[in-house]
Amino acid sequence: MPTIRFEEKEIECSQGDVLRDALLDAGESPHNGASEYLNCRGHATCGTCAVEVSGDVSEMRDDERRRLSLPPHDEDSGLRLACQTRVQGDVEVIKHPGFWGQKIQRDETAGGRDRRSESVEPGADE
Repeated sequence: MPTIRFEEKEIECSQGDVLRDALLDAGESPHNGASEYLNCRGHATCGTCAVEVSGDVSEMRDDERRRLSLPPHDEDSGLRLACQTRVQGDVEVIKHPGFWGQKIQRDETAGGRDRRSESVEPGADE
């Protein structure tokens, strides 16, 4: 069974499970703040479940690519929509700040790798 590493937790799921569903089933969420309630429920239209994923996952489909090419996202960000990503093997998932999870900040101490910001300014979720 694949393992999802998310916010210091390890979640087991079946191969082929949708990442969003696996997180929700485990009591976790790919959403930030109010987007937990204000989202498209997995139809790839809102973009609030955007996450950074490393590991064995499905290829990006056209509907996911289309949504990630629209603001506030950037198709070159490397983010994926949890609602459209199928887990094929072990993965690590990082949810970045911002309503849509789009606020990726560079951590120069991590060799330039994108990392989740530990502090977010008030009102920065929008």
